[in-house]
Amino acid sequence: MPLAHAVSAQAAIKIIANEPSLAYPNSAPAQGCQSPHPGPSELTGSRRRRLWDLDAHCHCPLIGVSLPIDVLRRLVNKALGGSAVANDYEVHAGAVSEAARRCKLSELMQAELEVRYAREIQAFRPAKNTLAVAELWVRYLKAGDVAGAFWAALTHPRCDAALRDAMCKDLHMFQHQAGAGVRLEMTRFHAVADENAVLIRELGKVQERMTRVMVEKKAELDRLQTALLQVRAEVVAKDSRIAFMAQDLEQLRGSVSQWDEKVHLQKKLERMTVRQRELEQHNTELRRRLQSAERSLAERHALPERAVLPRVAAVQEHPVHLALGQKTVLCVGGRSGNIANYRDVVERVGGRFAHHDGGLEDNASVLDASLAAADLVICQTGCISHNAYWRVKDFCKRTGKQCVYVESASVSSLERKLQALSTPAAPGVFPEES
Repeated sequence: MPLAHAVSAQAAIKIIANEPSLAYPNSAPAQGCQSPHPGPSELTGSRRRRLWDLDAHCHCPLIGVSLPIDVLRRLVNKALGGSAVANDYEVHAGAVSEAARRCKLSELMQAELEVRYAREIQAFRPAKNTLAVAELWVRYLKAGDVAGAFWAALTHPRCDAALRDAMCKDLHMFQHQAGAGVRLEMTRFHAVADENAVLIRELGKVQERMTRVMVEKKAELDRLQTALLQVRAEVVAKDSRIAFMAQDLEQLRGSVSQWDEKVHLQKKLERMTVRQRELEQHNTELRRRLQSAERSLAERHALPERAVLPRVAAVQEHPVHLALGQKTVLCVGGRSGNIANYRDVVERVGGRFAHHDGGLEDNASVLDASLAAADLVICQTGCISHNAYWRVKDFCKRTGKQCVYVESASVSSLERKLQALSTPAAPGVFPEES
């Protein structure tokens, strides 16, 4: 609350309480208001004053503060029935002049003030004396809400001339300070406007930079999306090719009969090839050592070089005199380590050696085909499965094929059985040994 406002309000209260003539000694009328002329006599009773009932010096501050210029111009145009071409000051001055008497314009302003400030009028209605009106005015003045309070207090039936004069002075000082505040706010506004212009320029630069970055990122994103689509297409194409190849492979496997058996035989052939290579190397080493031993023995007994010892494989306890004449001899069962020795014995008497392990690794379904292709069957009863044993025995009985049963898996047992075949008392199927 400004000091000048507080002093004038307190002075108004003092006028009411004590001596009205001492409230504003030697004070001139408020600037912009005419000196108070003798107006209508003070109204008594409870009826509120009308606009044209107020003193003339109250019209200028009242219309200037309580009626905005655009509202005032609208009322003037309505009263004239057209559009006023005067400027704002002329419109204000004409309205102040017309407010002193009851006319169409003053009645329009009276109605507008009553509607616009009905809340303030209702707030001042409970005041029962001039002191209460003054206190309410001081309260609104301190709050800075003077437009409605000024109209409600001026037209209140308990507002006397001294209070009206004090209120005009308060409003005059309030307008001065409000103008100073407006100028200060305008200065601040211009400073803020300048700062805002600088910020707008900086914001424009930032927006331009961000727009450029967004364009670059969008181009990069489009490029990456294109590359991603290409990679997805390649992956789909590869997956399709893999699916088609897997389907073709399954069809190929289904079209080839006994695919698993052939795969197994292929693996076995690879193992046998490796094993044969190892045995050939071992056989070569043994022949070299045998030749070295024969030369040493020949030199020791002073024998001619042609009188060397026969091969170790030929020196047996029971030499075999059987001649097979390139017949196929199938050996079923036996130990895998003796297969090479079995082969050597059979090939030494002129036969072709064939072998089946009796279903351990070789497919049992191949056994019948091997039995059918053999001229002579050797069954290693000590190293063969029961199923293979009975299949061999049954096949040989049905077909009348000669079969030799060997209990021991040694090479000497095989030689003895073959030696027994060379005697004339062994026609047909050789008797089974238990």
